[in-house]
Amino acid sequence: MFGVQRGGLDTQQLLLSLLLFALWEAGSGQVHYSVPEEAKHGTFVGRIAQDLGLELAELVPRLFRVASKGRGDLLEVNLQNGILFVNSRIDREELCGRRAECSIHLEVVVERPLQVFHVEVEVKDINDNPPVFSLREQKLLISESKPPDSHFPLEGASDADIGENALLTYRLSQNEYFSLELPRNSKQTNRLSLTLKKSLDREKTPEISLLLTAADQGKPELTGTVQLFICILDTNDNDPEFEQPEYKVRLMENAAKETFVIKLNATDLDEGVNGEVTYSLLSVKPNGKPLFTIDKNSGEVRVNGTLDYEKNKFYEIEVQATDKGNPPMAGHCTVWVEILDANDNAPEITVTSLSLPVPEATQPSTVIALISVSDRDSGANGQVICSLTPEVPFKIMSTFKNYYSLVLDSALDREKVSHYELVVTARDQGSPSLSATASLSVEVADVNDNAPLFAQPEYTVFVKENNPPGCHIFTVSARDLDAQENALVSYSLVERRVGERALSSYVSVHAESGKVYALQPLDHEELELLQFQVSARDAGVPPLGSNVTLQVFVLDENDNAPALLTPAPGGPGGAVSELVSLLVGAGHVVAKVRAVDADSGYNAWLSYELLPAAGGARSPFRVGLYTGEISTTRALDEADSPRQRLLVLVKDHGEPALMATATVLLSLVDSGQAPKASSRASLGAQGSGTALVDVNVYLIIAICAVSSLLVLTLILYLALRCSTPPTEGACGPGKPVLVCSSAVGSWSYSQQRRQRVCSGEGPPKTDLMAFSPSLPPGPDKEDGGERQETGSNHLEQVSAIGSLYFE
Repeated sequence: MFGVQRGGLDTQQLLLSLLLFALWEAGSGQVHYSVPEEAKHGTFVGRIAQDLGLELAELVPRLFRVASKGRGDLLEVNLQNGILFVNSRIDREELCGRRAECSIHLEVVVERPLQVFHVEVEVKDINDNPPVFSLREQKLLISESKPPDSHFPLEGASDADIGENALLTYRLSQNEYFSLELPRNSKQTNRLSLTLKKSLDREKTPEISLLLTAADQGKPELTGTVQLFICILDTNDNDPEFEQPEYKVRLMENAAKETFVIKLNATDLDEGVNGEVTYSLLSVKPNGKPLFTIDKNSGEVRVNGTLDYEKNKFYEIEVQATDKGNPPMAGHCTVWVEILDANDNAPEITVTSLSLPVPEATQPSTVIALISVSDRDSGANGQVICSLTPEVPFKIMSTFKNYYSLVLDSALDREKVSHYELVVTARDQGSPSLSATASLSVEVADVNDNAPLFAQPEYTVFVKENNPPGCHIFTVSARDLDAQENALVSYSLVERRVGERALSSYVSVHAESGKVYALQPLDHEELELLQFQVSARDAGVPPLGSNVTLQVFVLDENDNAPALLTPAPGGPGGAVSELVSLLVGAGHVVAKVRAVDADSGYNAWLSYELLPAAGGARSPFRVGLYTGEISTTRALDEADSPRQRLLVLVKDHGEPALMATATVLLSLVDSGQAPKASSRASLGAQGSGTALVDVNVYLIIAICAVSSLLVLTLILYLALRCSTPPTEGACGPGKPVLVCSSAVGSWSYSQQRRQRVCSGEGPPKTDLMAFSPSLPPGPDKEDGGERQETGSNHLEQVSAIGSLYFE
């Protein structure tokens, strides 16, 4: 099953041991597995889904995934059966070098809900690397004067494996001169060396060739060989000797090139050229010679490459001192260089499983993202503290070693802040400290939590009557603070009955623009005030809404001509017919024209005018401008025509003015007929006067009631307007003061109010007028009846313009 072949029994025992070890680790809180290096693709590692307590059916729906930082796709999970298996070649030496422990850390993430599991997979070493000598051949120069039991150090082999697989034994080919002395500890304080068994004789044996074999203790055993060429030299019987066999030096990583390491000194007791010593590097382990150099004359060792604590923490330098004798002699020492860590690696930040955008209704403590940090340095230089941008509704919580969760700390409100730029800072504890940052852009998604709002709860609209059908009278607008479909506002009428008809038969509102239209011409005489509500609803789920009230006042137009009241019986053709005595003096009231107007205000204010007679003859009569009373301008005589036909033009004050014409027939009689006529006129005047008094009482009561009601409505309306913020509409504030005067009197009125007229036809106009009678005195004998007529005419005029006084 694995990459190294073993016997069937050994394989079964190993599998059983791995299974028991995985089950024990799962019960300890963190799942542990082990797998031998060089295992084939598909090799079973463990039932990870079962060991993590996950059901097979939920692996795919919960987005089960495995991440291993910097490890590529060495391991994979079959989502069908939940088994963790080897996906590609695993080389322990490539992953961990010579470290005693080697493991792959897996981060298992599932969502809905979000869970993170940590799994450690230990990579077991197998004996897949044979011992290797740095040189294919080693040459030894040995003087023939060397006594037996002399030792000659050899460069040993190295094995990339660990443990028993890296424990080496050496064998030397059979010979009569040398035996092999093996090192007694892992640091090889007593080096591998050749021991001279008997004295050499260069004249008999000038050269000796030996084969040195290194074997590890792995199963199966792997070996490496090196050829030893021994040259027997003539007598130079003193070797150079160092002050001590081993030196220990500490050096900071990232030391600059040519940095001084140590100065070595070897002495030779010989004289002359046999005592002159030169220095050389035999080997530098584990990475070879290029990292250091030695001055051959002074023995100074200096840095020649880049030292990285994260790659190697120790270096073993073998130095040889050789004299210049013939043959030359050599001495050896070992320099142990310990590399000290420097804070030269900034932390690294990795953000995974970012859940965006974040709905503004998300509850606090919800996990938004997973963050992992790492630092290749060690000690305090590798200890990392993670922090977040201050004054944001998020916080960072530590979950496992250098793993953090970004969680929501407080409630979100998209209408206040819709976007957050977060900066995660990871800072180590080195000196000086190094840091790294990662930016997270967090969008806040909208939730329908704001209803559409109108600028004010109520609007007043003024529309002239007789508007064309479909006329635009006003536009309502509501604002929704939400976004997208949650802010799409539609408008509709709040249906109700207006009298016997539905509100929708009068007005309509456009669903998108909020424009309000009058569907039919409005009639001031039929409907003076139309009050209704418009509803605004957004398109969110569930939808939210609000209402606004519209008060539509229908303004009067001059669309009704004055109407003449029916004259007293006896007048031909509907004309007013009266008998007038020739004895009456100037200013005597002889008849009265009565008319009313269905309009209001100026449009109902009537004036009377006597049209000139045919032929241009001057008439002895005149008509009151606002009373309609016909009186004499002079005393009558017999020269006047006995039958006077007068045409009275009745005209209102609208624009344009409308009018009607009344015909008055006056018959002039002499004094003999005057008593009868006067008697009849007096009786008629008394009867009509009594009736007019009753009508006047009712009119006065009605006017007072209507006036009180309108004044109370005006006070309430002004109070409501003052309680709400003023808005600028199509019409600005006005302070109209109108003084109306005439031959019969005057009235002054001042009004201050704000109107918004949306009929689109010019500025607002405040109309008010009234008058008090100021008639010339008449004869005493006609004072009673004529004054009653004058009073009744005045009340008729007031009733015709009464509604105008209180608009």
